[in-house]
Amino acid sequence: MSATAQDARKRARPRAHAGLFRYSAWDAIPAALVFIHLGLLLAFFLAWGGLTWPERLAGAVAYGLAIGWSLDSVSHNFIHNPFFAWEPLNRLTSLALTLALGTPQTMYKYVHMRHHAGNSDRIGADGRTVDPISLYQYGHDGKVEPAASYVLRQFWRDDGPFTVARAIRARRPKEARQALQEFWAIVGVYGGLLVLNWRFVLVLAPFYYLGHCLSFLIAWYEHAGADPDQPIATGVSTYEPVYNWAFLNNGFHAEHHHRPKVHWTRMRALREETRADQQAAGVRTLRYAHFLGFLDRRAPPVPTARPPRS
Repeated sequence: MSATAQDARKRARPRAHAGLFRYSAWDAIPAALVFIHLGLLLAFFLAWGGLTWPERLAGAVAYGLAIGWSLDSVSHNFIHNPFFAWEPLNRLTSLALTLALGTPQTMYKYVHMRHHAGNSDRIGADGRTVDPISLYQYGHDGKVEPAASYVLRQFWRDDGPFTVARAIRARRPKEARQALQEFWAIVGVYGGLLVLNWRFVLVLAPFYYLGHCLSFLIAWYEHAGADPDQPIATGVSTYEPVYNWAFLNNGFHAEHHHRPKVHWTRMRALREETRADQQAAGVRTLRYAHFLGFLDRRAPPVPTARPPRS
């Protein structure tokens, strides 16, 4: 590695930040959003009885959108760079994310880090992918799975919580305990909400699924057309400013997969530092936000295929 490349890597690496936040005082923004998200969900529950059905359905739509948004912004950034210097605050934030999203944050972290280990890799000699959410996992003939199939089915392919907890326990028993604590917290809290107001939980359930579908839609366009064999090109980027503002620079996805520990506030700088290498590698980019990638008619089509029916 050249001296210039080494210097660029050092500049991009997150540094410890003196004070409440581990890496940057800017993390006050996503940290606040975690608890605002949870607070709004609680307010929605408390206000339910006084709302009309159109208002309830509008709130349920917002609930689903918030899930897809957080999984690819706040929750995602917390995985790579926990916000706080004091670990108990990070555990509290992880619990708040768990309850707001209905997904154990520590289990999401495990699955997401497996995603980075494989970078949406192709099927190997053992007939499997390292990345559990790889676009190639249910593709065929070296092509990725079609978007509609991936988006609507991937949620149902996830391993169960106890399977994930066992996988975490193999290397990190402490994290496995935290993961199960978060899972039982979901069971307890949402079980209590079900007893108190079963209509609230029943109405939100399909939007919970659709929120995850939104996240998988984003994931498909983050990797469809990328090259999992080139570290600098394992993601697809979009530099659409409103999307990056709202999703904490999630659009810089090729940059993120190239150096996952780079803080979200450093994505633009990392883009400039690696621009020439990205162009040489042919990194794919989109004009629009990832979830609107199907609108970009200038992007070359991505070959897709499903295994033939037996």
